[in-house]
Amino acid sequence: MIFKKDNFLFGAILGFIGPVLGILIFKFVKFSSFGFKELFQYMYLEQGHRTFTVALSLALMVNALLFTIYINSHKDKTAKGIFVLTCIYGFAVLCIKTFS
Repeated sequence: MIFKKDNFLFGAILGFIGPVLGILIFKFVKFSSFGFKELFQYMYLEQGHRTFTVALSLALMVNALLFTIYINSHKDKTAKGIFVLTCIYGFAVLCIKTFS
């Protein structure tokens, strides 16, 4: 089962994929009438990139869920990988919000 693996690289991969899945969920829930191209054009051209940073912030919640699951199952190396990628994503969101 996927939750039995305890590896930093595996956690980093999960930490990368989690927000991507979160953005897909955000797209299908909030912007289901938009295509992917139109949605990303809208988020890129929007003043202040508000929708983009909201989508990324909500997507990080997927990583929080994964991190909690792996910490509670005592898979610390995997949780560490998820945490590192979550910090990188969080720093990117902070930079986008600060400098846009």
